[in-house]
Amino acid sequence: MKKILVTGALGQIGSELVAKLRCLYGADQVIATDIRLSGHEITRSGPFETLDVTDGKAMFEIAKRYQVDTMIHLAALLSATAEEKPLLAWNLNMGGLVNALEVSKELGCQFFTPSSIGAFGPSTPKDQTPQETIQRPTTMYGVNKVSGELLCDYYFQKFGLDTRGLRFPGLISYVTPPGGGTTDYAVEIYYEAVSRGRYTSFIDKGTFMDMMYMPDALDAIVQLMEADASKLKHRNAFNVTAMSVDPEAIATSIRKLLPSFILEYAVDPKRQAIAESWPNSIDETAAADEWGFKAKYDLDTMTADMLSQLGAKEMLARKA
Repeated sequence: MKKILVTGALGQIGSELVAKLRCLYGADQVIATDIRLSGHEITRSGPFETLDVTDGKAMFEIAKRYQVDTMIHLAALLSATAEEKPLLAWNLNMGGLVNALEVSKELGCQFFTPSSIGAFGPSTPKDQTPQETIQRPTTMYGVNKVSGELLCDYYFQKFGLDTRGLRFPGLISYVTPPGGGTTDYAVEIYYEAVSRGRYTSFIDKGTFMDMMYMPDALDAIVQLMEADASKLKHRNAFNVTAMSVDPEAIATSIRKLLPSFILEYAVDPKRQAIAESWPNSIDETAAADEWGFKAKYDLDTMTADMLSQLGAKEMLARKA
């Protein structure tokens, strides 16, 4: 990767990934794009362009003007939001992906887009879900992700496009607030633990899902993109994970540092149904074997860092 274009750069992953990539490859080498223009630091720390990813012509013009050799396509509606607006989700998630693939094909770019555990469904094996298994999701988001995995494989096989991808679990971050995902409770619980000392979960106790701390997710993207192509048997949609947890497990971890923390429940039937259609845990053997993936953070080390970072932000906000 030498000249990188990132779509959805102001989203949960994008805002942190752009900062990391600019540190690694140089600020001017990473072109951030998003449909909205905000006062975010990303828009000031290097090149930024306003882009609607459903406009393929505009995407091509930006990529060509900056002579990019790598496309990281992140722009998408997430799971819960996609269920509320399924047609918009299809048009944005699939239309934007096709445009990004076409631009990459025309310019000979290396290509990355994330998939998700949402690509699995109720008939998928629930425990230690294999890399290759049945994928029959029951959500529009999941349908988009399975379609995207197949489409990326097609562009690799048909056109030789260097496509790569990861099936992300829920991602937990202290930098960017939640953005409409089913796993967002696992982010919100830390914010509320610091600010209020209590949290009401919309996901029920005993509902296990895979999670990963954002620093591990960012490392995984860079490691996969830098991996030797000859060693990649799967290329697209590698299973990656760091932990399998339910709300009670996170609360127990928080109480090791904040003993008075209170966890309550007000289950959202729609998001609960989505969560129950996903695996309890996934098998990451292929990612470990083919490009050396290994998460650095477990639940307790992530909790300690989240609470420390959010506590510092809370103190700064009060002083302001």
